[in-house]
Amino acid sequence: MTTILIALLFFSIIIMIHELGHFLAAKAAGIYAEEFSIGMGPRLLKISGKETVYSLRLLPIGGYVRFLGEDEDSSE
Repeated sequence: MTTILIALLFFSIIIMIHELGHFLAAKAAGIYAEEFSIGMGPRLLKISGKETVYSLRLLPIGGYVRFLGEDEDSSE
């Protein structure tokens, strides 16, 4: 059981570093990030920054950076 928890912890850290790369690259390119989230599912913790909402979610199985306009349909 301890091995599984340690593996989940390291997996979460790797995901956080990976998503941080997306976030920092977007910031460097002037792209607005609406949310930086670690985990999936219901939100456990929310911290609102100047431009971005930082979230920690229940399931440590992924993460994402949501960019402005990403969810909108485009006819272009």
